[in-house]
Amino acid sequence: MKRKLVNTASVAGALGLLLTWPGLANAEDYYRKTKGYRVEPDTDPPAYVRNLSKTQFKQFRDVDWLDVGLDFRTRYEYRENDYRRRNDSTTGATLSTYRNDPDNLWLLRTRGYVGVKDILDPLRFAVEFEDARSYNGLYEKTDSDVNEFEIIQGYAELYFDNALGHNRPLSIRAGRQALELLDRRLVGSNQFRNTTNNFEGFRVRFGKKQNNWDLDTFAFQPVQRLKYDFDQPDEDTWFYGGVLSIRQWSDYITIQPYFMGRKVNGDPYNRIVADRKNSMDIFAPGLRVYGLFGDSGFDFDADINKQFGRFGYTRTGVAKELELQHDALAYSLETGYTFDHDWKPRVSAYYGFGTGDKDPNRNASSGSNEKFDAFYGFNQPWSRNDYFSWDNVHAPKARLEFTPHKDVRLDAGYGAFWLESETEAWNRANLRDTTGRSGSFLGHELDFRMRHKLNPYVDWSLSYARFEPGSFTRAQAAPSGPFTTEASNFFYFEVSLNAFGDGKPKL
Repeated sequence: MKRKLVNTASVAGALGLLLTWPGLANAEDYYRKTKGYRVEPDTDPPAYVRNLSKTQFKQFRDVDWLDVGLDFRTRYEYRENDYRRRNDSTTGATLSTYRNDPDNLWLLRTRGYVGVKDILDPLRFAVEFEDARSYNGLYEKTDSDVNEFEIIQGYAELYFDNALGHNRPLSIRAGRQALELLDRRLVGSNQFRNTTNNFEGFRVRFGKKQNNWDLDTFAFQPVQRLKYDFDQPDEDTWFYGGVLSIRQWSDYITIQPYFMGRKVNGDPYNRIVADRKNSMDIFAPGLRVYGLFGDSGFDFDADINKQFGRFGYTRTGVAKELELQHDALAYSLETGYTFDHDWKPRVSAYYGFGTGDKDPNRNASSGSNEKFDAFYGFNQPWSRNDYFSWDNVHAPKARLEFTPHKDVRLDAGYGAFWLESETEAWNRANLRDTTGRSGSFLGHELDFRMRHKLNPYVDWSLSYARFEPGSFTRAQAAPSGPFTTEASNFFYFEVSLNAFGDGKPKL
């Protein structure tokens, strides 16, 4: 009888714990950052934004319903023998002008943010503006560097704090938005670049990143950047998808199955050259996982994406758009080890892969397109020079990161690059051998970066990268492009000023 009472009590206790567990779990913070190199998504709101109650202005200590941000960045770039192709931002055509002299470019960017939360709940809203300019460059200005007086975010939000359970909100946003998802390789606002990726449409989020799970869904039209006019959404294109983040075991692993798609209602024969584009309907399911191998010091970050659908193209002599099956694959693998040392040194090994198209001539009226579509991804993790993206590439890399002082961070890396398809182009450099006779080795890159937090309001950094061309690159004749037998050098010095400090005021 005693055993029965004990068992009954145990069962009742277990049942009670099970019933209360979701509430307890929701009250915890399950979010863990990745240790992967430059793949941690930007925060929401952006990292330069501060809550007014946590700024240097003591008179606003009770104003915790207002987020504010004012950030200014200037960067000097020295580029010698730059391999990147340049496109006309209006027509999309490749610009053929090449200058033998090094480029000495000054980039200026100002951003401001105002966001209201809590006080009008469930209604919230935010506005973010940007002014991006460039000076002293040898080349034509592009929308990667220039976007004057522009709204990059302006949305209204319905935020229901406990709609899905204790501390598990439901958020519905509509309007212009910027976002970064997963490891930023497919969706990134691209903070290193002088201008920002953004979208117009809807975003619905079930839960938040601190929960043991959340689902982030979206349906957007990408915003077309216009250097001197107000940006407009691309009404022919929809970018949509969802990311499910499972963090129940986030001390060891975060699991993120996801799906993305891009649909373009194209018109390649439009009378207006700037409006010509091919149709596209691409589906992209994937899985990303990251975490730690217990207390061993080892970490990992992996992402795999399979794309399928249809891909339109045109061919000389054929008066209609032809259609291909889209069939592409990409994956990204990184593992690192952090030493038990005051400087927190981390060494890592990385390998990235993205398929390229196998048929350069398109002689058949049907077939397949194998070039991976990197959507709106962030390229800096691939190359400090910004020479590569997640398509037609094999990219092994080794890196060392350490913090010799609490306000100083250093990292250095070495990477090598090969074409996945020898007949497909090196896209970022606009170099291609359709015969495949030039081989596949593009070259290798060495880079170094130092970042220093001077005080709560000022950060500065500098970096140097050198790219040495490989056999494929040296074999290309580029009379109106870079010297493909010569190395390229990239140096920058950057200073960022935050009007509201680091969000850690002295009380």
